Amino acid sequence: MNFLNLIDKLSKGSAYLAGFTLVGLVLLILTEIFLRSFFDISTMIADEYSGYLYLASIFLALGYAFSQDAHIRINIVTSRLSKRANKKIDILAAIITLGVLAFALYRTILFTYDSYELEMLSENVSETPLYLTQLAMPIGITIFMLVVVAFIFKGFSNDS
Repeated sequence: MNFLNLIDKLSKGSAYLAGFTLVGLVLLILTEIFLRSFFDISTMIADEYSGYLYLASIFLALGYAFSQDAHIRINIVTSRLSKRANKKIDILAAIITLGVLAFALYRTILFTYDSYELEMLSENVSETPLYLTQLAMPIGITIFMLVVVAFIFKGFSNDS
């Protein structure tokens, strides 16, 4: 299995995990609705954990969305250019994207590490260690970066 196939499988696996987190979010909300409606009780964590699950689903799906051209693209200029020029612009944009993602990765790692070092807990009744909920950010950004690197490699290898 080569590097590009590995990244593709990692991206798809991350997308499936994002989908499962959304299913978990829906089930948690439905459970909360059911318990409140029929038993007048609450899970006490539905609001908090639905936010965590939503955050995880977004970050875990970023790489796959990029690989499927699902991110918003403004092509007012590139629509008038040749395929070769478009490819060069795409590669340049991907390199710039890597720089932005590297900064975001660095900051989210620091953020998560600080939460771990300071033993930060959520202020809600669950007192969840916050670093556990924040891990999805650097993981998702790392996968996104790998997908962008694969895109750049494909762009150079298909250069004609």
